[in-house]
Amino acid sequence: MPLTDEIESERRSLLGLCYRLLGTVADAEDAVQETYVRWLRLSDEERTAIRAPGAWLTRVAGRVCLDMLGSARARRERYVGEWLPEPVPDG
Repeated sequence: MPLTDEIESERRSLLGLCYRLLGTVADAEDAVQETYVRWLRLSDEERTAIRAPGAWLTRVAGRVCLDMLGSARARRERYVGEWLPEPVPDG
Protein backbone atom coordinates (compact mmCIF):
# COMPACT_ATOMS: atom_id res chain seq x y z
CA MET A 1 0.00 0.00 0.00
CA PRO A 2 1.60 3.30 -1.06
CA LEU A 3 1.68 6.32 1.20
CA THR A 4 -1.00 8.91 0.55
CA ASP A 5 -0.02 12.44 -0.44
CA GLU A 6 -1.22 13.69 2.95
CA ILE A 7 1.13 11.32 4.78
CA GLU A 8 4.05 11.84 2.41
CA SER A 9 3.70 15.63 2.78
CA GLU A 10 4.69 15.26 6.45
CA ARG A 11 8.14 13.92 5.50
CA ARG A 12 9.96 17.28 5.57
CA SER A 13 8.52 18.17 8.97
CA LEU A 14 9.36 14.74 10.37
CA LEU A 15 12.92 14.92 9.03
CA GLY A 16 13.38 18.31 10.68
CA LEU A 17 12.07 17.05 14.00
CA CYS A 18 14.18 13.90 13.92
CA TYR A 19 17.31 15.79 12.87
CA ARG A 20 16.91 18.22 15.77
CA LEU A 21 16.48 15.33 18.19
CA LEU A 22 19.15 12.98 16.84
CA GLY A 23 21.75 15.33 15.36
CA THR A 24 22.57 13.37 12.20
CA VAL A 25 20.83 13.25 8.85
CA ALA A 26 21.30 9.48 8.51
CA ASP A 27 19.72 8.78 11.91
CA ALA A 28 16.88 11.21 11.14
CA GLU A 29 16.13 9.43 7.85
CA ASP A 30 16.17 6.07 9.63
CA ALA A 31 13.72 7.37 12.22
CA VAL A 32 11.35 8.73 9.56
CA GLN A 33 11.49 5.43 7.69
CA GLU A 34 10.65 3.56 10.90
CA THR A 35 7.75 5.95 11.48
CA TYR A 36 6.35 5.24 8.02
CA VAL A 37 6.81 1.50 8.54
CA ARG A 38 4.71 1.74 11.70
CA TRP A 39 2.05 3.67 9.80
CA LEU A 40 1.93 1.05 7.06
CA ARG A 41 1.65 -1.78 9.62
CA LEU A 42 -1.64 -0.34 10.88
CA SER A 43 -4.81 -1.93 9.60
CA ASP A 44 -7.16 0.15 7.46
CA GLU A 45 -9.55 0.43 10.41
CA GLU A 46 -6.78 1.72 12.69
CA ARG A 47 -5.69 4.28 10.09
CA THR A 48 -9.20 5.61 9.57
CA ALA A 49 -9.64 5.94 13.36
CA ILE A 50 -6.73 8.41 13.50
CA ARG A 51 -8.24 11.89 13.23
CA ALA A 52 -4.95 13.76 12.73
CA PRO A 53 -2.42 11.61 10.84
CA GLY A 54 0.23 14.35 10.97
CA ALA A 55 0.02 14.52 14.76
CA TRP A 56 0.17 10.72 15.00
CA LEU A 57 3.26 10.61 12.77
CA THR A 58 4.94 13.36 14.81
CA ARG A 59 4.28 11.56 18.08
CA VAL A 60 5.54 8.24 16.74
CA ALA A 61 8.64 9.89 15.21
CA GLY A 62 9.43 11.48 18.56
CA ARG A 63 9.14 8.14 20.31
CA VAL A 64 11.32 6.44 17.69
CA CYS A 65 13.95 9.15 18.22
CA LEU A 66 13.84 8.71 21.99
CA ASP A 67 14.33 4.96 21.53
CA MET A 68 17.29 5.63 19.23
CA LEU A 69 18.80 8.10 21.70
CA GLY A 70 18.53 5.53 24.49
CA SER A 71 20.42 2.97 22.45
CA ALA A 72 22.91 5.64 21.26
CA ARG A 73 23.67 6.55 24.87
CA ALA A 74 24.48 2.92 25.59
CA ARG A 75 26.80 2.83 22.55
CA ARG A 76 28.53 6.09 23.59
CA GLU A 77 29.17 4.77 27.07
CA ARG A 78 31.23 1.98 25.52
CA TYR A 79 33.04 4.16 22.95
CA VAL A 80 36.59 5.18 23.95
CA GLY A 81 37.61 7.45 21.04
CA GLU A 82 37.18 11.18 20.47
CA TRP A 83 33.74 12.46 19.39
CA LEU A 84 33.50 14.97 16.55
CA PRO A 85 30.24 16.77 15.72
CA GLU A 86 28.62 16.06 12.36
CA PRO A 87 28.53 19.07 10.02
CA VAL A 88 25.12 20.69 9.48
CA PRO A 89 23.88 20.06 5.92
CA ASP A 90 23.26 23.05 3.65
CA GLY A 91 19.83 23.30 2.25
